[in-house]
Amino acid sequence: MSSRTSPKVAVLLGGPSSEREVSLSSGRECAAALRDQGFQVVELDAGDDLPARLAAEAPDVVFNALHGRWGEDGCVQGLLEWLRLPYTHSGVLASALAMDKERTKQVYREAGLPVVPSLLALRDEVRRRHVMAPPYVVKPYNEGSSVGVYLVMDGANTPPQLSEDMPETVMVEAYAPGRELTTTVMGDRALTVTDILTDGWYDYDAKYKAGGSRHVLPAEVPAEIFDACLDYALRAHRALGCRGLSRTDFRWDEAQGLAGLVLLETNTQPGMTPTSLAPEQALACGMSFGEVCRWMVEDASCNR
Repeated sequence: MSSRTSPKVAVLLGGPSSEREVSLSSGRECAAALRDQGFQVVELDAGDDLPARLAAEAPDVVFNALHGRWGEDGCVQGLLEWLRLPYTHSGVLASALAMDKERTKQVYREAGLPVVPSLLALRDEVRRRHVMAPPYVVKPYNEGSSVGVYLVMDGANTPPQLSEDMPETVMVEAYAPGRELTTTVMGDRALTVTDILTDGWYDYDAKYKAGGSRHVLPAEVPAEIFDACLDYALRAHRALGCRGLSRTDFRWDEAQGLAGLVLLETNTQPGMTPTSLAPEQALACGMSFGEVCRWMVEDASCNR
């Protein structure tokens, strides 16, 4: 950061991805919190003119509140490295790896972390036949927030009729039954475990619409499972090379005990409103939303 009395922070929000609205919400909340923390803040909706606007604003730090492709897949991170602007969250490689769900699983496997079987397949092939025995899940391999998720349960007579909005290549993974758990990592610390309760699949609406889900924090699970979530999330964060804040999601089949706990994905740009999962966990550990945002700015750097 520069020696300005009040450092200038550019908050990147919006952007062109399918998660634009979530990013706008996260970015505005973070910008407000950073102003309360005494920073000079400018909000930049990430469009084609982003390089020019960053050059004109000359911020000390960039707070990356983008979600989805271009914002959390290494693209904007590469731009910020090129401009030599310190930024929050993970760097180019970790962002790209974590956004690619199949490569993430390869990293998990190499690190000895438990995952369900999965494969990549062409969209049209998935429409024609069951490429995996049901039950299974079909999702884009490079989107977040449960965008475009198809659940194919036991007894399904026909394969899923994927929409044209789905990418040409999709990920198909064995369905993992059980409870939805998640753990946030800040720096070198795994915070706690949240149990996410919904009436059905934890999809986009369950994540972001009012009443879509309920968070039990800390999760009421056996100590063995709680500790394993903390351990696995920190190991995933390190194996992927994440920096700053990340959140790893799990499914846990109670009937199988520890063997029923599997990693789903690691999110390098978790939702950042005061009621989002990561800030909720930080608050449970004694850190306010504003303090989390300040910590992220102070943690910002290049060469991440």
